[in-house]
Amino acid sequence: MIELGVLISIVSIIIAAFAALIGYQTYQFKRSNTAKSNTKNDAEQSAEVRAELGYIRKGVDDIRIDLKANEKNIAHLNERVTRVEESTKQAHKRIDTMEG
Repeated sequence: MIELGVLISIVSIIIAAFAALIGYQTYQFKRSNTAKSNTKNDAEQSAEVRAELGYIRKGVDDIRIDLKANEKNIAHLNERVTRVEESTKQAHKRIDTMEG
């Protein structure tokens, strides 16, 4: 027959091994959840960064469109200034001939 002390020792070892197994599984589960949580947070941050980059891209596109419109306006004003200068030059010539 097995002595009572040996039986208690064997049962204690089995319970300790079972407790260690449960502890290890709990540790793995928490680690897995932490990894999933970190992955979820990373995904959320990545989505926010992408959205902000989209807004920045749209803003830059709007600025480019405004810049092109301003360039066209400046070119148009340059033409008008050139015409006004030519007209003024001709008017001065006419005034000079009237005085002379």
